[in-house]
Formats: sequence, C-alpha cells, structure tokens
Amino acid sequence: MPIVRPTIADLEDIAAGFGMSFTPHELAEMFDLMQSSFDDYDLVDALPDPEARSYDRSRGYRPEGEENHLGAWARKATIAGSANGPLAGRTIVLKDNVALAGVPMMNGSSTLDGHLPALDATVVSRILDAGGTIVGKATCEKFCMSGGSHTSDPGPVHNPWRRGYSAGGSSSGCGALVASGEVDMAIGGDQGGSIRIPASYCGIYGLKPTHGLVPYTGIMPIEATLDHTGPMTASVGDNALLLSVIAGADGLDPRQGAPRLDDYRTAVGAGVAGLRIGLVAEGFAAKGMRSEVAEKVREAARRLAGLGAVVGEISLPEHVTTASVWSPIGLEGLTQQMMRGNGMGFNWKGRYDVGLMAAHAHWRERANDLSPTLKLSMLTGEWGIRRYGGRYYAKAQNLARAMRAAYDRALSACDLLLMPTLPRVASPLPDPGAPLSEVVARAFELNVNTAPLDVTGHPAMSVPCGLVDGLPVGMMLIGRHFGEASIYRAAGAFEASGDWRGF
Repeated sequence: MPIVRPTIADLEDIAAGFGMSFTPHELAEMFDLMQSSFDDYDLVDALPDPEARSYDRSRGYRPEGEENHLGAWARKATIAGSANGPLAGRTIVLKDNVALAGVPMMNGSSTLDGHLPALDATVVSRILDAGGTIVGKATCEKFCMSGGSHTSDPGPVHNPWRRGYSAGGSSSGCGALVASGEVDMAIGGDQGGSIRIPASYCGIYGLKPTHGLVPYTGIMPIEATLDHTGPMTASVGDNALLLSVIAGADGLDPRQGAPRLDDYRTAVGAGVAGLRIGLVAEGFAAKGMRSEVAEKVREAARRLAGLGAVVGEISLPEHVTTASVWSPIGLEGLTQQMMRGNGMGFNWKGRYDVGLMAAHAHWRERANDLSPTLKLSMLTGEWGIRRYGGRYYAKAQNLARAMRAAYDRALSACDLLLMPTLPRVASPLPDPGAPLSEVVARAFELNVNTAPLDVTGHPAMSVPCGLVDGLPVGMMLIGRHFGEASIYRAAGAFEASGDWRGF
C-alpha cells in the first residue's frame, strides 16, 4: 500500500527537531519536492520481500510447569533437518534472538511478543542442512542486556546445579538446557560475555569465536562491532563439531570479511605438547575476584603444564583498560543500532530483517517494560551521543585497534592466554522487588574478563575446571584471531585428563 505522506505540520515538527527554520512558502516548496521520493518509497513497498524456508515446522509452544522447571525454554518447536550429515541425531536449541522462520521470537522481552521471523538465520540453515534437529528457542535476557539470568520475560532462569541461583546471561536458557542434559548443543550470542558467562556458571563449554568467523545474519544485533555467535555444548568435541558446521562466510554479513577456517575436530585430540600458554596476571586480579576461584583456575593451568604445555605468567595491562573501552562502544552503539535503529540500524550492507524492524519499532510505546539494565544502558549511551556527539564512541573504536594489537603482541609470544572466565561462581537470583542497585549489580558484575575479548575480537572459550562451594568454575582460554584450533587442543586435552567435577 502507498506510504503515508507527511502533512505540512509534520514537516514543521521534523524541521524543528533538526534545528531548521523555514518560511511557510519554503516549507510548502519542500513538501512538493519530496513527493517524487515518496513515489520511490511506494515502488519499494510494492516489490516482494525475499522468502526462503526449508524443512517442515510448526510455531511450537511455550512449555509450562515441570516441563520448564528451570524457566530455560522460551519455545519448544521441533524442526528435523536433513536425514544425513555430521549433526544427525543431535538436538540443538537456539538463543531466542536467533531467527527461526515461522516460530515466535521475543529476545527475552514482552515488547517483541508475537514477532514471527520470515527467514531462518544462516546458522539455522547450516544446522538443518547438516542433519541437526532444532528443538526450540532458549530463554535469554531482555534484549540480551544482562550477565545474570533474572531479567527475562516472563521470569528468571535457574541454574541446574542449584535452584534459586543464577544461570548466567544473557544466553541463560542455553547454558541451563545444555548443562541439564535437555539438549545436546546450543547457539548462544556474545557481546560482553553472554556465551562464556552462562557457560562458566553452568559448567559447560562455551566458545565466542573470532569476530566474523560465524555469520551473524538473521540474529538480532546489539552492536555490529561487538556481535558474536557461537556454540555452547557439554563436551569439547561437540563444540568443535558445531563450530565446523556454522563457521564460514555467507556473503550476507559485513562483519565477516574473509574468515579463515581450520580443522577444529582434529584439533580436539591433538594434545598440548609444546603449546605455550600465558597466565594473564591482570585476569587473575580482576575486580571482585574470589581467591578460591583464581586458585582453582591456577590448578587447571598446572594440570595443562603436566600434560606437556609450557605455562608461565605474563602481564597484559591493557586487559584492564579494554574493559573500560567496551563501555562507549557497547552503550552508545546499542542505543543507536538496537534501539534507535529498531534492531538493525543503518549504514551496513548486510541482510536486514525488515519484519523485526517493524515489530521492534513499537518499543517506544512500551518503554517502561524494558529491563532496568537496558534502561540504564540507554540513558548512559544517549547522554554520550547527545552531549558529545558520539566522540567517545569514535575514540573507543580507535583505541580498540590498539587494544587488539596489545593482545596480538602477547599472543606472538604465547599460543594461548589463560585466566578465570568470571571472578566468582553463581550467585543467588535477586528476590522479586529487589533494590535496583542489586538487580543491576547481579547483571553487570561479571564481564570484567569477558568483555575485552568482544572489543578485540579474539576467540575465547570458557572451560569448566572444577567446583567451588559446589558450583562450577570456568577457565577462559584465549587464542589468536582465527586460532580456535589451538583453543580446542588445550580444552580437549584438559577434558580428557579426567572429570573436571573432581578437580
């Protein structure tokens, strides 16, 4: 249908917002001159949107009661893939910001309730073509803005190790469902630690690949320079298997460039003899670090040394600085792209989800329903944009290159870097009606070691390495850009050395 044309009063209001002044005659002339452009809009509107869907599916349902005792399922919907392939017989759940055509997607927020994606994300198509069975969508935090598991609609996700405790976020449901054995594998997302945080809290393997190794096409962005998606699994071998299926350029995601692939599955059994691993001192002294957690990770490093790795301590002062560099990029970027830009933003040559943009645009009518963590992020980001015109976003992006170079220098002397994934083990979920300060603290206290790697784009994996207070501890392994194979070598050798629950 033809688009709605503005009135003269509408134009006057738009002009005022830009700080422009027109005489009534000038405004009328502008109105007349705009009409040919609106004719072009009408033509674009009349052209068909691309549609592609394979493999039978239904809309599924949201399980209730005991069927969803952890609160980790957003939707159950079974889509069987190809009869043959490397993922045949495996069940995979998707974080609920991943488009699964014809199945509702909420991205953790009631403001998106009812949105039906028209196209599958690239990772979905690859999983189904490889014979995987997608069994539904996992709960995630509201628009993925929390490292805890207490900010999702309609309720929190519980840690399968201890009910009433956080499963980590924002890929909270993914971590809980894999750790509880309800699914074999999951696709998570990571902009500040959202794969690695729940992996650490729940005791599974979560990989944030190199930025651009796995196409983000069809997944709701937060900030294109921070967006990562990757595998969450109960074993290293499954992690490498899933990455081997979903990695590689799709020609639709400008985040990618020319990603370099490797034989991840073979690397899992290659051992660590001679592998040089640097323990990053600053990562062990991160804000809020519990001494028991740091020592458990040091024990894991000593185990790797016993397996043949060359392990030593290094200093990387930029690790602390990079966590601060994340803030202007993440906060101003999400305000501009995910919120003002209605989930997609502008100025990039990727595949846009037009239906998502239309559905998400209505957040303005229900802004009070957004989570406190997202509201806080938006208020901070908008101030940076309004008061300083994006200057700090721009400076942080420039600094990010220097931060990447610092990690690259450290990785020129080491094959891998190692540190605790998180400074602590899972904490209790905030009570309903908890003070705002507690809600925010439980959401944002965890990414001191994880967020820097989203800025620099290096691959990083959380590996379960023991228990403290009966809850899992994560060891984070960091590799060179497109060096996932080295991570799998170390993670595979560590896994094969014994049951981490007893370490």
